[in-house]
Amino acid sequence: MERVTDVASAVESTVDALVAVLDTARLAQSPAVPPAQLRVLTIIATNRHTNMSRLADALDVVPSSASRLCDRLEATGLLRRVPDPRDRREVRLVLTTSARRLLDDLRERRREALATVLDRMTPAARQGFVDALQAFASASEVNDEANGGLRTA
Repeated sequence: MERVTDVASAVESTVDALVAVLDTARLAQSPAVPPAQLRVLTIIATNRHTNMSRLADALDVVPSSASRLCDRLEATGLLRRVPDPRDRREVRLVLTTSARRLLDDLRERRREALATVLDRMTPAARQGFVDALQAFASASEVNDEANGGLRTA
């Protein structure tokens, strides 16, 4: 069996290739949205109760930086700030229809780019790849639980 460090190196180079495929799909998108802004949209899309402080925490930035990102997204029509119906002192961040369409289009482009690469693999190699990813995800979850739910870097 290979040393764990050799496997880690192989995984790292594979992840680099995967990121390159996904970035190519992102860069082909129009309008082009910078990665930091896409991250904001993705965070808000997965949590409908996102406010500025939760967003800043998720991004690990100060609230003023998160606010500037939201300013840009609001100016391009991808984000709205609305009063939180549960607490009128809070402002909730809401994606516009354009933002949801943009995220859906990006997801589709990424899947098509991945499918193109996966189509070059044999069925057995694809199944092995899926099995390896599932095993990695399971091992990662065990690691998350051992660290109190916090991912380690």
